[in-house]
Amino acid sequence: MNKKILTNVTGSLVADDNNSITIGERGALTFDNHYAFEKLAHFNRERIPERVVHARGTGAYGVFTVTKSLKDKTIANFLQTVGQETQIFARFSTVGGGQDSSDYARDPRGFALKFYTNEGNYDMVGNNTPVFFLRDGINFPDFIHSQKKNPRTNMPDPAAMYEFWANHPQSLHQITILMSDRGIPASYRYMHGFSSHTFSFWNGQGKRIWFKWHFKTNQGIKNLTNEQAVATCPFGAQEDLVNAIEQGNFPSWTAKVQMMSEKEAKNYKINPFDLTKIWPHVDFPLIEVGQLELNRNVDNYFAETEQSCFSPGNLVPGIGASPDKMLQARLMAYPDAHRYRVGTNANQLPVNAAKCPVNHYQRDGKMAGICPVDGNQIQTGKVNFYPNSQINNGAPVPIPTVAEPPMPVEQDAWVKRYDTVEAEDYYQQAGDLFRLMSESQKSQLTTTIAEGLSQATTEVQQKMFAQFNRADSDYALRIKIIIKNL
Repeated sequence: MNKKILTNVTGSLVADDNNSITIGERGALTFDNHYAFEKLAHFNRERIPERVVHARGTGAYGVFTVTKSLKDKTIANFLQTVGQETQIFARFSTVGGGQDSSDYARDPRGFALKFYTNEGNYDMVGNNTPVFFLRDGINFPDFIHSQKKNPRTNMPDPAAMYEFWANHPQSLHQITILMSDRGIPASYRYMHGFSSHTFSFWNGQGKRIWFKWHFKTNQGIKNLTNEQAVATCPFGAQEDLVNAIEQGNFPSWTAKVQMMSEKEAKNYKINPFDLTKIWPHVDFPLIEVGQLELNRNVDNYFAETEQSCFSPGNLVPGIGASPDKMLQARLMAYPDAHRYRVGTNANQLPVNAAKCPVNHYQRDGKMAGICPVDGNQIQTGKVNFYPNSQINNGAPVPIPTVAEPPMPVEQDAWVKRYDTVEAEDYYQQAGDLFRLMSESQKSQLTTTIAEGLSQATTEVQQKMFAQFNRADSDYALRIKIIIKNL
């Protein structure tokens, strides 16, 4: 049996890994304890800053298989041929809690996919809900502050949550989903995933259409009540996904899209770029385009799941953004968070690195050259700027044929601040959802809301009652009665 010899980080052999060098048996350490100091110094730096949101996550690898060609809608390379397979990495997460928080918080779940396509990495960075609390990124830091622990007591603060929501009625639709019986998924295998945002496809003729992703779980929907969540292992969702894959019980989702033409978007009754609203399926039906399967766990949680970086700005030719205000903010905020949290060369880490050739003029920074296929890009003609005269020596050049068509302006527009608080109807879709619920679902929803809202001030309660009443009078009445009887 060949034994591996212990070394330090530079490969030098280690003679003793149990005892430091001291001045006598009872004496102090000496400064030639370079190996002991190396271990301690590295230990102090083992953690990187955790994500401000989506900190507690679980990752796995898998494959996306096309079941319907979209070549007439997009030039995206991985969506062209039925049966075409693309390797992916998925990360699921809670949103508000830290890395050691419970998998069973009443919280949206992150649903992020990294497609390692032949033309670059494409990230679908969504949630398990088709809408969100906000439609403008300027509100996001305030929203998260209201959902985190109280800055004075470091305790959960339902009063702050409802105070924010009371002053942001655009949250009502998402509140109705979050506080419903679907607010606590039983595991990551038993929930849907959505892009939530509107994105765009464009084809070889430069024609653009808007679309949304829907990933429907093939395992069926399962959720927990508040009581079940408290009684369940706090790391149960992670354990469930890891064990299922280890046992060969590979979870899968049916990938579907909704599509809307530019003409339809201009004339549709709701703003198609409002993240707080759905596109009704009766007008824009779901079209199956693929199957997603997870079939391999990570080998190193920190190196892969914790250091994985997703951004809605990681797009490929044929897929673009939209005028969605919240999406536009995320296009800046997500890659900026990764540069801070992991480093400027985070995309060279294996879990984030593209599986296709990468050629650019970016250089240096922390961890430069860690990706074997990158090498700090010194191979690209030995120049680090463009344009240059080294094209024939391997310097990369742009390719105009993949240029995105111009983004349409949806209206005659002036550049100014537009009201996103009261300017739209934030109540109809929340009321429609409430009216679709069974008696049991309505009871769970209103009880959960009442338990949190009861801790808010009278002023906040009155503002929330007004919102619930505009959605459906029965919605508001039920909550009032429950609070009165608490």
